[in-house]
Parts: sequence; C-alpha cells; structure tokens
Amino acid sequence: MMCPELLQAFQRRFGSTPRIFRAPGRVNLIGEHTDYNDGYVFPMALDRYTAVAVAPRSDRMVRVYSASMEEEITFPLDNPRRRGHWSDYIAGVASQLEMRKVRLPGADLLLFSDVPVGSGLSSSAALEISSALAFLSLTDDQLAGEELARLGQSAENQFVGMNCGIMDQFIAVHGARDHALFLDCRSLEFQLVPLPSDHCRVVVCNTMVKHELGASEYNTRRRECEEGVHHMQKQWSTVKALRDLTLEQFAHVEEELDPTVRKRCRHVISENERVLDSIRSLRRGDLHHFGELMNSSHDSLRDDYQVSCEELDLMVGIARGIPGCLGARMTGGGFGGCTVNLVETDAVDLFCREVGALYRNRTGLAPAIYISVPSQGAHEWNSQ
Repeated sequence: MMCPELLQAFQRRFGSTPRIFRAPGRVNLIGEHTDYNDGYVFPMALDRYTAVAVAPRSDRMVRVYSASMEEEITFPLDNPRRRGHWSDYIAGVASQLEMRKVRLPGADLLLFSDVPVGSGLSSSAALEISSALAFLSLTDDQLAGEELARLGQSAENQFVGMNCGIMDQFIAVHGARDHALFLDCRSLEFQLVPLPSDHCRVVVCNTMVKHELGASEYNTRRRECEEGVHHMQKQWSTVKALRDLTLEQFAHVEEELDPTVRKRCRHVISENERVLDSIRSLRRGDLHHFGELMNSSHDSLRDDYQVSCEELDLMVGIARGIPGCLGARMTGGGFGGCTVNLVETDAVDLFCREVGALYRNRTGLAPAIYISVPSQGAHEWNSQ
C-alpha cells in the first residue's frame, strides 16, 4: 500500500483527511551489539517504510488500525497500559510525549508497513518514529532529530520493555539517500558516508525464521557486558563502557574474566575496531577489505557473542561461496532474521538466484531477498 492508497483508506475508514508520516527500516552494515556499549555502528536506512496517517479526535482516545495486521486497537492517552502487543510501540511513544509535557489530543491512526516484522530490520523503530511525528503534528510542539530518536528509544526501553540502544531510532531519523551513517553511540556525533552504488549493492536476505530466544538473550548480553566493564574498572578507573578499551588492553585482563563474559567483551571491543577500520576502508575505496571485515564480524557474533543460529550461518556460508559476494554477515539482534551482503553490481542477479535456490534446497524455506539502496530518513509525505 503506497501513500496515496493509505490516504484513501484513511478517508474511507475515518471520514477525514489525514497527514502522513514515514520512517524507514534499517540494515546495519557492521557494528552489531555495540550501540548499548557506547560504541560505533554503521547502519543505512532502507527503502522500506512504516507510514502512519493521522487526524485528530475530540476526545483523549487513540484509535489505530493496522492495514498490515488487519487489526484495530483503541487505548486512552490517560494512563495507557502495556498489552504485549504491536500497539505498545504506539502507546509507548504517546506516553513518552506526555511525560515530556507534550499535551496530545486524541487521534485516529492508520498505519501500513513493508518493513518485515521480526527480521532484524528494525520495524519497531520505524513505527516509533513515524508515530511520534504523527502525534507531534497534532500539537504545537517539535522535537529535534536527536531528541526524537531518544524518545523512540525511551518508548521501547521503558514501555515495551526491550532494553535497546539508540542506533535503530537514530538511523530512522537521520538516514540519507546514497549514504550510510557512521554513529558514535556515546556522543551521538555522526557522519554520512557515501556508498559507491556504481560498484556494489547491499543485498538483504531474510532467513524466514525467528527463534524465541531473542528478547531474553538480548538483555542477558547487556548484563554480561556490564559485568565485564565492572571488572575492568578495577584496572582502569576511566572505563565507563567497553568502547573505552582496545584489544591490546583487553589482552592484559581477559584471563581474569569469567569465560562467557570474556567472549562477550572480546566481540564488542573487536567489533568497534572493525567499524572504525570499515570507515577507513570505504573512504579509500577498498570494498574488498570492507567485505572481509563484514565476514569477521559475523564470525565474532557466531563464536564470541553467540547470537547467530543454524539458519543464519547457513545463509552466510552460501553467500560467501558465490562469486561477486565481497562480504556476508548476520544483521540485527540475532537468532534468526536477516543477513546483509555486499555484492558486486554485476553479480547481483546471480547472487540472488543462487542464494535463494541453495537456501531453499537445504531448509525447505524460500528466503525473501531485498536489493536495497540507502534511503531518506523520517519525513512527511506530501501528495503535491
């Protein structure tokens, strides 16, 4: 459903003319599980969006219909309650806005998304940011980009209950066409880095599986990283997060750590160094080295952070065996979802055919494959 169809659907359902706001999903090229450790990430906004059409109501109720889910939910703005449901992301955004003294009127919302749910492409952040813009459009208040991203993160942390970092909401706000975004998750300083689309494409492959370990294991990994930081503060009082350590420093203390905590810390510290090396590689046009770093990232996520799974490892192994694939890794929280692949432009068609056929032959599952380009961040759709 494109925005013109969404406009018409809203008018039929609610009998008024809405404004429409869109926010993209994202794929993280490298820098996984570093954001909540104050580290570095390198995502790009996808050309897949969550769109929210909105018009005010005269009461303090929110009525939201999801065209994707074919379901309508109503909740009050006064003391909304968590339901363990997709509407929690919208209710959480409304709650966070009210906590920031933004007085909201009631609203009718109609949403549609072509960002795959549960695939690690950040459908939740796309929904949070598009909903926030929709709610804000009904008031005289505005939020700057960083504050808007923080609001989305707070909705997910405090209302939904997922202790995520800032990356997903930040790229949903700040994405730009033809560029990926290098973000320092501590300072929130960022740089837009051109991706040479004349030489390569980003291909996202959805394994079509999502194991239920994801949410609980995510929060466990955070605690394990914090345990590592606590131990290393005994050696270096200036350490506030794992991003403050180099691999050389880590080598001096790693044997003192619990073996599991040691592996978690080694991944995060080495991943931060890979992100920095990746940016240098892109700036000098060395796509082959960038691809090698993506490969190393996956190996570390599989072996040290242990957030991969059989299907992700299979998909990555297939991709690496296809000529023209420069690098392949899992992306997102893990335990299923998607891989991200850097593929030479001339090899994209072959890559898509081979990955699809070989993965289907091994698993019986037909993967969804998206050839994507870096796209625009959150914005209002204009019919003119």
